[in-house]
Amino acid sequence: MNLQLVLLAGFSVFLLAAGVAILFRVRRDPNEREKRRRLAVAQRGRMGEAMVTDVNESNLHYTYSIAGVAYNTAQDVAALRPLLPEDLATLIGNAHMKYMVNNPENSIIISELWSGLKKGA
Repeated sequence: MNLQLVLLAGFSVFLLAAGVAILFRVRRDPNEREKRRRLAVAQRGRMGEAMVTDVNESNLHYTYSIAGVAYNTAQDVAALRPLLPEDLATLIGNAHMKYMVNNPENSIIISELWSGLKKGA
């Protein structure tokens, strides 16, 4: 009887901890999720060549090709604005990008820890 009670209490604690972890994961701020994504790609991503085609105050548009597949995407850079030059037009042109091998659509040009922008930009 005591063993069953101990096991039931342990299982209850496990379920409570799992529920709290899920609750915090679901409630994570979208900006925080995007920051974590950028950092993960910066740390574990593979580098490739990209072409920055357009830039505005909040988005950096670029194209790249992986294994013969062309991607045309944009990165939200509003949170990274302090890392960008005042004249955003200088960013247009060749750049490096990082992408996740298992999902080449998951890519970045810049993060808090890494930048693929050309030097001097």
